[in-house]
Amino acid sequence: QVQLVESGGGLVQAGGSLRLSCAASGRTFSIYAMGWFRQAPGKAREFVAAVTWTGDSTYYADSVKGRFTISRDNANNTAYLQMNSLKPEDTAVYCCAAEPFGSSDYKLRSTYEYDYWGQGTQVTVSS
Repeated sequence: QVQLVESGGGLVQAGGSLRLSCAASGRTFSIYAMGWFRQAPGKAREFVAAVTWTGDSTYYADSVKGRFTISRDNANNTAYLQMNSLKPEDTAVYCCAAEPFGSSDYKLRSTYEYDYWGQGTQVTVSS
């Protein structure tokens, strides 16, 4: 079992930046692929970014590619999502998720792939 806690959300103007953190506790963090998803009001949860458990591959939704960067720090049991050039359409609740030994691009884009989820952090981008 692993527990996930997100932080770093807030209110930012369009064009600004935020860095989200996902702190993990419990079992060995290094065996988990980490993903970030978001859900805007009235919309389904959507994939944002993922990093494999080995850390050698990252995947992004087309809507955030070139603006967002996912990373992981196994020494500190934390995953990050650096978000730059934010747009109003990035407004959502952002959740991190963990899946043991996850590595497939296709699978890591699916909410069904992940066993563990955090509660989420609100990101609001004003125009």
